[in-house]
Amino acid sequence: MFDPIEMQPHDLKFRQLSALYAIVHLAPDAPVPAWATKGGFTSITRTTDALSVVCPANNLPPEVHSPHRWICLKLEGPFPFSQTGVLLSFIEPLSRNEIPIFAISTYDTDYVLIPEEFSEPAISKLQHAGHELLASQFHDEC
Repeated sequence: MFDPIEMQPHDLKFRQLSALYAIVHLAPDAPVPAWATKGGFTSITRTTDALSVVCPANNLPPEVHSPHRWICLKLEGPFPFSQTGVLLSFIEPLSRNEIPIFAISTYDTDYVLIPEEFSEPAISKLQHAGHELLASQFHDEC
């Protein structure tokens, strides 16, 4: 049985991407819109329930609604698939402080989106938990 107290914490390094992001819910059979694929970091996931799009908020056409703007934190990977607890180590201090997240995993790393209004307390809680905020890169995924 999993015991979070016995889990070895990971002190992770992360960067904040410079853009604000939007998360959009579309019909499951909707075509992938061209605006959804622009930018260095986008995520498009289709299931039988929805087509979910994460993209820079500036990509959204006026008729597309997304109620929040999100900051995006990129964990400095890569992480081997055999390494467990990486994402949990990062989001646990956020969960403990009731900071909502939207997580996306890729082959090499994880991205954690946080509503813009929670950005300052989120970064503070992450740093207090031992995670290191690295300087932004001008050539990030925006």
